[in-house]
Amino acid sequence: MSTLPWLHPDRVALIEKGLDERIMILDGGMGTMLQGHRLDESGYRGERFAGGHDSLHAHDHPGECDLKGNNDLLLLTQPAIIKGVHQAYLDAGADFVETNTFNATRVSQADYHLEHLVPELNREGARLAREACDDMTRRTPDKPRFVIGVLGPTSRTASISPDVNDPGYRNIDFEALKSNYIESARALIEGGADTIMVETIFDTLNAKAALFALAELFHELGGRVPVMISGTITDRSGRTLSGQTAEAFFYSVEHIQPLSVGLNCALGAEDLRPHVQMLARIANAAVSTHPNAGLPNAFGEYDETPESMAATIRDFAANGLINIVGGCCGTTPAHIAAIAEAVAPFPPRLRQATANAA
Repeated sequence: MSTLPWLHPDRVALIEKGLDERIMILDGGMGTMLQGHRLDESGYRGERFAGGHDSLHAHDHPGECDLKGNNDLLLLTQPAIIKGVHQAYLDAGADFVETNTFNATRVSQADYHLEHLVPELNREGARLAREACDDMTRRTPDKPRFVIGVLGPTSRTASISPDVNDPGYRNIDFEALKSNYIESARALIEGGADTIMVETIFDTLNAKAALFALAELFHELGGRVPVMISGTITDRSGRTLSGQTAEAFFYSVEHIQPLSVGLNCALGAEDLRPHVQMLARIANAAVSTHPNAGLPNAFGEYDETPESMAATIRDFAANGLINIVGGCCGTTPAHIAAIAEAVAPFPPRLRQATANAA
């Protein structure tokens, strides 16, 4: 795959230049920001979905669908809100913004009977983020901004049975995941994504399906975009849900020659530190992290302040552990602004040479 040309070589050169010069800033939590709008069912539905289904598409089952909570759908029903979130993070100092497409795969949209929307959701997600980044780049031409097309983990796992009484059972397989990811990634690239991030990986087999899908898609397109990978250590055991340490996870995915590899979600920055430190020691790619704002409290909310989170991340930077940093659940533009200020005095982690940099 690394022999294929870049689809957008000028954009890749700008990203590489940024990574060589500074610690680059990723945005923060999308869901956290959307929760602040307190949208009800009608707010999620908008006009097109007012009847509980897509008025532009045949409704193939009786009754209405509950659409509240389908944050990806807001790309179509509340695009101004989504673009506003992107703009807020760019104003806070983000170099990269992630598309609002975490669940924009057929397997995840099936929960809402909206599988047919997947190409449209991904194209719109990339387009809105592209508009926001281009607007900011025009304001600060010396600091271009970039769109990360997000491929989430889906709502299923290929490695683990959902039925405790039947450990051999699977509700998804590799081929189905691959097809899901090809469809979503193609639309993200069509919409203007600069990179693709396979993120919040709790099952490495799911991630391998995504990476295989990207390899097939790039060969079909005759060109590639940089690939970013971010796994999830699910608890203080230091392992992913499918049982791998951060070290084992990296060696499982390094064959794709990613632009970056890192960890996000599940834990706060302090708990992620030893695992980020491991990646910093072994990775032949940029190292990223976008932790939660601490662990959730009894109400499922996140208490870590921008100042305390930034102080922890500052130590990551001072010790040369990171190239890209942002925030996940519970983080806001205030967190990203504080993190950006905290890491600004420090050089990026020295990257080893990779095929992507060639």
